[in-house]
Amino acid sequence: MKKTLFVILAAALTLNSCGIYKKYQRPDLKTDGLYRDTASLAGTLASSDTTTLGSTPWREIFTDPYLQALIDSGLNNNTDLLTAALSVQQAEAMLKAARLAFYPSFQFAGTGTLSSWDFGKATKIYSLPIQASWNADIFGSLTNAKRAQQAALLQSQDYQRAVKTSLIANIANSYYSLLMLDKQLEITKNTEQLTKQTWDMMAAQKQYAGADESSVQSAKANYYSVKASIPELQRQIREAENSLSVLLGEAPHSIPRGKLENQSLPTKFSTGVPLQVLANRPDVHAKEMNLANCYYNVNQARAAFYPSINITGQAGWSNNNGLVNPGKILASAIGSLTQPIFMRGQLTAQLKVAKAQQEAAFLAWKQSVIDAGSEVSNALMLYQTSTERVNLQNVQIASLQRNVEVAQKMFKMDSNYNYLNVISAQQSLLSAQLSNVADQFYKMQAVVNLYYALGGGQQ
Repeated sequence: MKKTLFVILAAALTLNSCGIYKKYQRPDLKTDGLYRDTASLAGTLASSDTTTLGSTPWREIFTDPYLQALIDSGLNNNTDLLTAALSVQQAEAMLKAARLAFYPSFQFAGTGTLSSWDFGKATKIYSLPIQASWNADIFGSLTNAKRAQQAALLQSQDYQRAVKTSLIANIANSYYSLLMLDKQLEITKNTEQLTKQTWDMMAAQKQYAGADESSVQSAKANYYSVKASIPELQRQIREAENSLSVLLGEAPHSIPRGKLENQSLPTKFSTGVPLQVLANRPDVHAKEMNLANCYYNVNQARAAFYPSINITGQAGWSNNNGLVNPGKILASAIGSLTQPIFMRGQLTAQLKVAKAQQEAAFLAWKQSVIDAGSEVSNALMLYQTSTERVNLQNVQIASLQRNVEVAQKMFKMDSNYNYLNVISAQQSLLSAQLSNVADQFYKMQAVVNLYYALGGGQQ
């Protein structure tokens, strides 16, 4: 017996040296140069700051009261977010079960037998024991199972936070998209009135100053071209409202909202050091927790090659096979050691599968870090280019507005003035204004995307 115990302890020490009891540690991963510098075509952004847009509460970023109310509604009613909360509850239950596996199990296993030999007097045999079984986790199987469930719980919590962050970003982008369409509709309606005035002016010129029919028809066609774009914008607004309603977990309805020009978003923000992406991004951290889960599964697969020690016992009331009446208390205890010898390759296959899953999980985690860095770089670049375009377009729009005024004045003063200059100036102004509104939206979208790419901050 002493020799057997010595062998078991020696095996346990050997397994410990092999790392079967060690906790998961994050593998080394190169994150230098994760963000590209927006001022350089090839360089990377050298960030050393720690206060980032991703660690800012969403209420401090999205200050529009209408948008805040929509986000609150979405957080309370969105189906995907409610489903993610249920996944967390399931993981919590599984972890509780894994922790309770360290304790003995008890069950009542009462039996009763009534037997007779050659129709003689019946013999009553009964046993009312409580059976107990306990797994001595010497080789770490239960420990690794518990740690795997802890990682699974963290992964489900990360998924819940990822859904929450994504929902906030999607609601914000949808809201700003609505504001963009509202502004484009407003500009188009103003241009409709302007082109109607031009059409009326040219019709008057034809009647009183001898202007040709071609100018009147061209102005009329330009008016109806602008007017025809209004129903399309209204359709897009209705669809955008319906899509946002779905995000809120509500039936399609009109969305109360502010105006594009009244929005205030951060204009100065930092990205933080690349390692913060690993800590803040819930989807990235979820991938790492999946890697940790696979790490402990490998340890479990290794532990399956070694003995399992179980201690079972029972105590209860019995009539001792019918020889004693009334019955008395009967107790027994058994210790068993099971050592796999030949399992037809199943244990080896399980270990290989677990190792392959761990490698796949590592690659998925590594790729998620790279994707996160790309998303940060793209958001920074979108913000910079949109800001530059908006500033340049403001100058362009001022010039085009002046050009429309001059062209209309010249046509009123000289009936021989080329009417196409007036129409062309109006079309150019409308195109520039619509493009300017779109770039203002892209600028706001870049802030939302950067908020998401840096991990969503404090919820």
